[in-house]
Amino acid sequence: MNITRQEIEDFLFHEGELLDEFKLKEWAALFASNGTYVIPPIGNPDADFKKSLFFVHDDRARLEQRALRLLKREAHVEYPHSTTLHNVTNVRIVNNEEDAVKVRCNFSTYRTKREVLDNYVGVNEYILVKENGELKIQSKKVILKLDSLRPHGKVSIIL
Repeated sequence: MNITRQEIEDFLFHEGELLDEFKLKEWAALFASNGTYVIPPIGNPDADFKKSLFFVHDDRARLEQRALRLLKREAHVEYPHSTTLHNVTNVRIVNNEEDAVKVRCNFSTYRTKREVLDNYVGVNEYILVKENGELKIQSKKVILKLDSLRPHGKVSIIL
């Protein structure tokens, strides 16, 4: 696919901005029709979802439902919404083929809620494709580089 690292960075920065502004419907629209969003277990990024418990393992329909649910008042864990700041660094193209580009980047996501600051750090692995002439996420894997999640052992925001 003919795409530059600058175009990829702009796309990833836009994704982070949508998440920070809690524009979750727009975030879900960044995914291809067969898009996936996964967060494997800490310390086991290559885990098989059929044998391991993932924090998140969403296909396109499920990630859209996740986005809509987090926008509702009934989603008590995220209402009122957390304040987040998504940072993306060290963007690199791992593989650039005719129909898809594989990208890795480091991330740090800060979340404040009820006077508590949490920081999630790790590596994002993307496969980006063109769909109807637009850049889309075919897959996003969030590899957390943490010893554990505190205090509740869950991820209630979209990383």
